[in-house]
Amino acid sequence: MFELILDPIAEDQIAALPEEALRPLADLFALLEVAPWSGQPYDPANLKANMLTHAFGERGLATYVILDRQREVYLIRVEWP
Repeated sequence: MFELILDPIAEDQIAALPEEALRPLADLFALLEVAPWSGQPYDPANLKANMLTHAFGERGLATYVILDRQREVYLIRVEWP
């Protein structure tokens, strides 16, 4: 199990999300705690990098860093255009 840590900027972005985004984001949080490598590489040219993105809901995108040794997922950005 991984601990999910929110960057302060991500916290602000989450606070600004519409109501429709909150449930899918909560589902993503649950997934990241058990399967953080299920996302896509942030840089497609570097498939082994620990920075990934994961879609959520209809339009959401979360960007995060996996720290395997510490068993942490550091959420750095949340987008909902």
